Amino acid sequence: MQVNHGISSKDSTPFITFVLGGPGSGKGTQCAKIVDTYGFKHLSAGDLLRREIARNSEYGSTILDTIKEGRIVPSEVTVRLIRREMELSDNHKFLIDGFPRSEENRISFERIIGAEPNIVLFFDCPEEEMVKRVLNRNQGRVDDNIDTIKKRLKVFEALNLPVVNHYAKKGKLHKIWAVGAEDEIFEQVRPAFAGCEVISES
Repeated sequence: MQVNHGISSKDSTPFITFVLGGPGSGKGTQCAKIVDTYGFKHLSAGDLLRREIARNSEYGSTILDTIKEGRIVPSEVTVRLIRREMELSDNHKFLIDGFPRSEENRISFERIIGAEPNIVLFFDCPEEEMVKRVLNRNQGRVDDNIDTIKKRLKVFEALNLPVVNHYAKKGKLHKIWAVGAEDEIFEQVRPAFAGCEVISES
């Protein structure tokens, strides 16, 4: 039985989509297309943490201290920021980008929110393609960056694979081959939202 903690104030039960994919997988671009086409509220875990730090709130200071010490921000902190955004939104369709990154994240989300995602998108992209995209985006010192990016990808894969497998077993995972033109990739995304209400064109 699903219990909604604090999100039941709206008439509609939240429709939750997780968007997973490594750095440079192109998920941010596809999120923008999903928002425009299907009217979802986009919540980026990283953006929420950065915004909280910028607000200089007590919560933000704790997050900043955690990052400075080289520790990972506790799952509960990120989930509570996501929950706050969900509670404040008039929308009931949420696109949660870059979270959960690990099984521990996933378990915390389902415990605190009291719901599982309806859809999980996984943008599957070869390592060499992701490295190339991140390097192009960074335009930094190529030799220094390649090793760093590859390490990030290895960590992402190790932590994220159990999450991907969990939702694949539940029949919720939509694997997207994230190579090619943006519109071609989006054509693979569309079937996942076949049952979603599309924004009426004015």
